[in-house]
Amino acid sequence: MVDCRLVFRSGGEPLRVELGRGVVVGGGRPVVVAGPCSVESEEMIVETALFLKKLLVDGLGVPFVLRGGAWKPRTSPYSFQGHGEKALVWLREAGDRAGVPVATEVMDPRHVGLAAEYVDVLWVGARSMQNTPLLRELARTGKPVLLKRHFGATVNEWLCAAEYLLAGGNERVVLVERGTRGFNEYARFSLDITVVPVVKEVSRLPLLVDVSHPAGRRSLVPSLAAAALAAGADGIMVEVHPRPGEALSDAKQQLDFPAAEEMFRGLKGRGLL
Repeated sequence: MVDCRLVFRSGGEPLRVELGRGVVVGGGRPVVVAGPCSVESEEMIVETALFLKKLLVDGLGVPFVLRGGAWKPRTSPYSFQGHGEKALVWLREAGDRAGVPVATEVMDPRHVGLAAEYVDVLWVGARSMQNTPLLRELARTGKPVLLKRHFGATVNEWLCAAEYLLAGGNERVVLVERGTRGFNEYARFSLDITVVPVVKEVSRLPLLVDVSHPAGRRSLVPSLAAAALAAGADGIMVEVHPRPGEALSDAKQQLDFPAAEEMFRGLKGRGLL
């Protein structure tokens, strides 16, 4: 076994990670991290925050963190790259209006300090999982970090990336499974559901499952969410947009409000949330 002594269960008891405003991952209640792929305007992120707060927190009693991208890693340099600091301002305003913690992705170590001024939770996207300068900078913030698994990474490589955060003095780390490269041409990625019990067996860290990216299309999202929670994940990460047809990124996989309400109420009715 590689020398990642802090992240494995032998290094201590399972961790519970507080994400802000009393929302705890690993505390026995599934958490939902939801919101649009990108923070496209102040109006749309506030609209999304208020809808999800009313549905999840007020209606279903589900702990909720609002997500939204300020900077977006894109395959093409000509695609929408995010609004940067303006998006952080809008995201913070939305979280405060709804009374919920907020999360955004950071790709560049130079943006970590700026993002940490605005958000409660920072996340590392799949493409940045082994960006060790970024991980070291995130460790210094002490902020909760969601660490997504790269789509070509083994479990040990993923856990050793988490070790950079723990070794840097930050134990507020949550793993996020988001699918790997596979042979299923009908989905964007292959959701590796086996990592849920594996991580619970070998690691100290709580685990969320991003159910939007492996789906690639919204019709698959509810089934993947149910599978992730049934397997024992500590929560799910899901993209929700008021008008997905107008989205500037990941339009096909984002749920609109009626579809999100149907999914979350269905998961609650089945005892999964």
